[in-house]
Order: sequence, then C-alpha cells, then structure tokens
Amino acid sequence: MLYGLARPLLFHLDPETAHELALPSFRLLARCGLPGLRGGPLPGPRVRAMGLEFPNPVGLAAGLDKNGAYIDALAAFGFGFLEVGTVTPRPQAGNPRPRLFRIVEREAIINRMGFNNVGIERFVANLRRARYRGILGVNIGKNADTPMERAADDYLACLERVHPYASYVALNVSSPNTKHLRRLQQAGELDALLARIARRRAELAKSARRRVPLAVKIAPDLDDEQIAAIARLVERHDIDAVIATNTTVSRAGVEGLPHADEPGGLSGAPVRAQSTAIVRKLARALGGDVPVIGVGGILGPADAREKLGAGAALVQVYTGLVYRGPALVRDIVGGLAAPAARAA
Repeated sequence: MLYGLARPLLFHLDPETAHELALPSFRLLARCGLPGLRGGPLPGPRVRAMGLEFPNPVGLAAGLDKNGAYIDALAAFGFGFLEVGTVTPRPQAGNPRPRLFRIVEREAIINRMGFNNVGIERFVANLRRARYRGILGVNIGKNADTPMERAADDYLACLERVHPYASYVALNVSSPNTKHLRRLQQAGELDALLARIARRRAELAKSARRRVPLAVKIAPDLDDEQIAAIARLVERHDIDAVIATNTTVSRAGVEGLPHADEPGGLSGAPVRAQSTAIVRKLARALGGDVPVIGVGGILGPADAREKLGAGAALVQVYTGLVYRGPALVRDIVGGLAAPAARAA
C-alpha cells in the first residue's frame, strides 16, 4: 500500500537516485515497526539446500544491497534468505552515470553499474554491524582493473574476508558490465578458478571448523554445450549451488522501446523465459545432485512456481521489487504456501 503511493515519486526520479533514496527509507520504516514489515522470515515451505535450512524459498538477489549496508531493513520484508554484494577487494566507483535505466512498459531494467562498491574492508564492517542472523549469501567479484590472469586472486581475497560472516559465498562470473568477466564461464578458465577457490575453501573450513557453501552465478546467454560444461565443473569441484541467472545482453522483448539500446544487462519480465530455460537445462544436467537457485523475471507467485517447476530449489528477486514493492515477497511466499501451489 505505502509503496504504491511512493512509486510514482520514485519513478519520476533518475533510477539510481530513487534507489539511493529507497534503501534508507526502508531502514527507517523497519525501525519504526511499520505494519507489513516483519522482524524475521515469513513462514512458508521450508527448503534444505547447500546444507542449510531455509525458512522459505524466496531470497533477495545480489545487486540491491551492494555494500551490505541495509541487511536488517531488507530482512524485514520476510525473505527466507538474503544475498548482498557484489563486493570486490578494493573500492571502485563503477561505470559512469547514467548507468541504470527503467523500461516501464515491460517491467524491465537495464544496468551497467560495474560492481560499484565500498570494497571488502568496509563491506565486512557492515556485516559485523548487522543484527540479522538468518541465511546470508555474499556475492564476490573482481576489480575492473585486475588483469584477467589474476582474477582468482580477487575472488580468494574476498572469500577469506567474508568467510566468518557468510552463510554461503556466490562467485559472480557472469556480470556483463565488467570487461571480459564472462570469460570466466569458459570451461578452462572456470576449471582453474573453481580449483583454487575450492582448495582455499577446504583450508578455511579446516581452520575455522566450519564449511561455507559455494555457489556460482551464471549468465542466461549460454548454449547447451556451455551449460553441460559448467555442470560438470560444478560437480568436479564440489560446488554447492548454481545461481541461474544473471542479466542478459539480449534485447528480446524490449526492441524499439526507450533505453532498449543502452549497453548493459537486461533484467525483469523480458528475461523470465530465457532464465527459466537455463534453470531447466542446468537442473537436468546436474541430475538433482546440486541445487539451482532460479532468478530472472520473477514478478509474482506464478513466475516463482515456474522456476521451481523447472527444477530450481530456491528463487531470488530484485527487479520485481522495483516494480511491485516489498509486498512482492509476501505475495510469493504466500502463493507458494497455498494448497494449490503445494499440489502443483
């Protein structure tokens, strides 16, 4: 209700400015105990995945809270889990503004943010301050000016710093907005990256006496051969989940609309079918041995059921929150908990 009143004002603003205003506003409303904002996760279908118990299957996708600065406020929406980041070892400003564009006619967004974040040290300080004790994923990446041959060093640096605080760590190798990053999805490069990450994870688990699950976030712009190769490598290196998918470089479904030709990744309703197709192929390739987290174009309960029906164990939302507001979480969790959804 309140978001419905605020949305026209927010949509009148530049998208990134609106984003920067909305997050502190959510924090203030959560602290004031606004009705509809909960103190914890909504009750829903419980899911066990990655060795973790999720109170409901609806999570926040990475990118909304890049710096982990609004964890407690976002937890009040009722999510079953949160994922924050992408964070890089060193602070970086990201790409020049404007870099975020709405395509309202299709409930879509194009972004070319470029991993703008405060860097791993301030990020970890934010994690320490958070009171949230639910499942927290941390999405990590490489700095834009780190040479590709040293990309693994950046992922390792982030893994080591967030290991004490993360419920799981997601490797972002699929953003289209960091030059050459998607090369890390190629079989040879991904094999080398996962080998180093898995080896270091094992060392950290031994010293900390705590094994932190690893996930890999992939693009929707993959062919069947690439999906099969990723599935083999995930199983070879004991990766605990695959997040499918990131944004797409395709412009199918938004052709000819204002901002459709802006460079960057497209998210929202137009990517739904493409993302679901990847979820289905990936789940089939993994044979149920590794869970898939479905994300892309989820704007209501039916979209979430579609991802779960395609083989996802969990789902995440981001762009849907921009268009539907915090009530989207309650709507999806409630829709998945309904008897008809359980029977489907």
